[in-house]
Amino acid sequence: MGETDRLWREVVGEQIRRIRTDRAERLTDVAERSGVSPQYLSEIERGLKDPSSELLAAVAGALGTNIEGLVRRAYPLAPVVRLAAPAPPSVRRVPPGPVCLAA
Repeated sequence: MGETDRLWREVVGEQIRRIRTDRAERLTDVAERSGVSPQYLSEIERGLKDPSSELLAAVAGALGTNIEGLVRRAYPLAPVVRLAAPAPPSVRRVPPGPVCLAA
């Protein structure tokens, strides 16, 4: 997978691991404080699990931050999604007014 193919959960998990290791914390200690198993926290850090917002809040709190702090760290590293530009009005096939479909 290329850099732009990374998933949001991978970027967030990477930041959780960085915060934890920067604080010289063991995975088991953070897992215990956040109320999850060490195995599950490890899977989150590796980007294998897509945790709920409640779980992210618990893990972030156990790391001395909150979801906003976690997202602020992860956002600059997030994958870029390029959307196709909308077609110019002359190409659009949308009727200009209400449409009535009959059966």
